Amino acid sequence: MELKKMEIPASTSTSPVKHKKSTKLDSFSENPTSNATPLLLYLTNAVFFTAVYFLLVSWRDKIRHSKPLHVVSSSEMAALLALAISLFYLLGFFAHPLQEQENEEEEEEEEEKLKKKVPDVKSDPIIILSEEDEEIVKGVVEGRVPSYSLESKLGDCKRAAAIRREALERITGKSLDGLPLENFDYESILGQCCEMPVGYVQIPVGIAGPLLLDGEEYSVPMATTEGCLVASTNRGCKAIYASGGATSVLLRDGMTRAPVVRFSTAKRAAQLKLYLEDPLSFETIAGAFNKSSRFARLQSIKCAIAGKNLYMRFTCSTGDAMGMNMVSKGVQNVLDFLLTDFPDMDVIGISGNFCSDKKPAAVNWIEGRGKSVVCEAIIKEEIVKKVLKTEVASLVELNMLKNLTGSAMAGALGGFNAHAANIVSAVYIATGQDPAQNIESSHCITMMEAVNDGKDLHISVTMPSIEVGTVGGGTQLASQAACLNLLGVKGASKVEPGANSRRLAAIVAGAVLAGELSLMSAIAAGQLVNSHMKFNRSNKA
Repeated sequence: MELKKMEIPASTSTSPVKHKKSTKLDSFSENPTSNATPLLLYLTNAVFFTAVYFLLVSWRDKIRHSKPLHVVSSSEMAALLALAISLFYLLGFFAHPLQEQENEEEEEEEEEKLKKKVPDVKSDPIIILSEEDEEIVKGVVEGRVPSYSLESKLGDCKRAAAIRREALERITGKSLDGLPLENFDYESILGQCCEMPVGYVQIPVGIAGPLLLDGEEYSVPMATTEGCLVASTNRGCKAIYASGGATSVLLRDGMTRAPVVRFSTAKRAAQLKLYLEDPLSFETIAGAFNKSSRFARLQSIKCAIAGKNLYMRFTCSTGDAMGMNMVSKGVQNVLDFLLTDFPDMDVIGISGNFCSDKKPAAVNWIEGRGKSVVCEAIIKEEIVKKVLKTEVASLVELNMLKNLTGSAMAGALGGFNAHAANIVSAVYIATGQDPAQNIESSHCITMMEAVNDGKDLHISVTMPSIEVGTVGGGTQLASQAACLNLLGVKGASKVEPGANSRRLAAIVAGAVLAGELSLMSAIAAGQLVNSHMKFNRSNKA
């Protein structure tokens, strides 16, 4: 049974209602004291001021002749009565419009609050559960119906998400208002991106660029909630563009997986190590590995021994996919093949952390993982001064003391940069990459040097383990696919396998180059704190 959506009609919408503002003429018809003619108003004013004048003169005479003020004559009594009546009339006449104005201002303030609080009912229709769905919700709450099985049982991913969401709110007693449910393709994530969905999170996407890289212009999408990040990267792109652009070089392209196996003796583990690293064995092993995919091609095997345990680090090309699943299947084929000649091999795990995935590791910093890229640019002296607001010598000195010496003092592992992870994470989220791989993908060393007789700045970023893909995973979701399409790298390359993913890796490195250049300039010029206080602070209560 389908979920019913109830759209609130415009006439009964909870959106703030615009009230017709009353004018001063309207107040005459509503104020009982304002029904008089202008002649009556003038007469009242005359009575008021005449009574005041009469009383002042009378009291002055009493003071001159030493007569008591509390003794009131009949004429003074009549003047006081006329004063009171005229004063009451005048106060009623002028006070009512002021009160109306205050009421109007209060109504306008209330309307503004409602505009901020009341959601647009058209973008998030109210979900009305049918009797059948209500029974399923109760089953989930009571534990009779597994939440994870809703998609398979109902055959409707959107309906399953709505039922799961309602059950979760009842179980926890917490509202999920503000977490969108509508306008998302839940079928697209089934079985590959996310399990047991109850909605989706919105992250704003900004554009930095154009980034002039290898003679082509790119508008780089960045998904982030950090103020200044896109603006700063954009400034770096501007400086690079004005200086003639950046160039990139791909050094390596290979994803890794490293299983761990155990033998009864270290000698037996060493025998397998020698066999795997023997060039004569490589072709046979590669034949077993490459059966997993038409794109997977084994490149090398590097082994390490810890006692009687052997770690085998396989590296292979993966086309336009990031390639974790591809390389894992190839490794499993090799392990099955090796059991024929090494039946005493005990496979402990398909991954033994010698890969190393989603963790800072020297092996990735030295050997590389995914795409290894160097990106460089020469920034002209006038651009450094005009766009970046600093000096070449100041940037070179800051880079040496901060990115190199300071990181060494901290014992950094691959962290010889200002904020590479900022740009990598933002581009990864926008383009559907695995954001957890930001850890090793952000390994970066930023170098700066004065060139052309000290006038211009040579800047480079060396990133040995950028792990990206343009097919599979989150890249096929609509929003992420749109960002990849913007860069011209959506899907598999029709020209050469792996060309799109390699281009994406170069774009990531180019964006990091722009981000490093701008942030370092802001620090050198003393602009960092002021910029963040201006753009990265919420003005909302």
